[in-house]
Amino acid sequence: MFEFFITIFDVILYNPLFNALVALYDYIPGHDFGIAIIALTLIIKIILYPLSVKAFQSQRNLQSLQPKLAGIQKQYKDDKEKQARETFELYRKEKINPFSGLLLSLVQLPILIALYRVFWGGLKAGTAQNLYSFVSKPGVINPVFLHVIDLSKANIIFAVLAGILQYFQTKMLLPNQSKKSSDDVAAIMQKQMTYLFPVITIIILFNLPSALGLYWIVSSLFSIIQQYVIIKNSTKVTDKTLAESAS
Repeated sequence: MFEFFITIFDVILYNPLFNALVALYDYIPGHDFGIAIIALTLIIKIILYPLSVKAFQSQRNLQSLQPKLAGIQKQYKDDKEKQARETFELYRKEKINPFSGLLLSLVQLPILIALYRVFWGGLKAGTAQNLYSFVSKPGVINPVFLHVIDLSKANIIFAVLAGILQYFQTKMLLPNQSKKSSDDVAAIMQKQMTYLFPVITIIILFNLPSALGLYWIVSSLFSIIQQYVIIKNSTKVTDKTLAESAS
């Protein structure tokens, strides 16, 4: 049974990603492995873009409900069942899916695992058998980025840079905390997560091939730009609505 799931995983994720990376490496002028990874990362982010936008907007909407959720928790603090019913009723009324962010994480985790396998073992001898018939064999793949960085080895600079970008990406998701809410348990936990996630990112990437770190960096940059555009557009819509209401 376990081998069956591995086979399915390889067919759905590992083999397509491996073949896409090899094809990009073969077609990109100069055969730069790092450029191929950047191109593959952008392709993955574009494919996941609709899901990412939906998850981010749902997260922002969920944050806007925090005062109402806090009111429900306070009103029904002695009745957990009633509290849960009222909470989900609020989600239904506001048409918010609290699990959309989790869905995006569940989708991205297998991709990250597949990429780890591609970057860790995909460049070794014997992996050419995983290539599709229409993908030409490039021979030996040189894992050097810009003729300087060996992406098959760990790189502390990439790990730290990925952690820094993870910090800004996480911080953008947090609402502005007022002094009154600064002592709130949820606010404290959110603040801790802002610093904890980057540290975890650095620890994870510290001993892994820097190819995975490069993927993480490009992915985070794409997400930061995406979140900035969504926030900016949402602000414009809100300002326009307020202006129309005032007039």
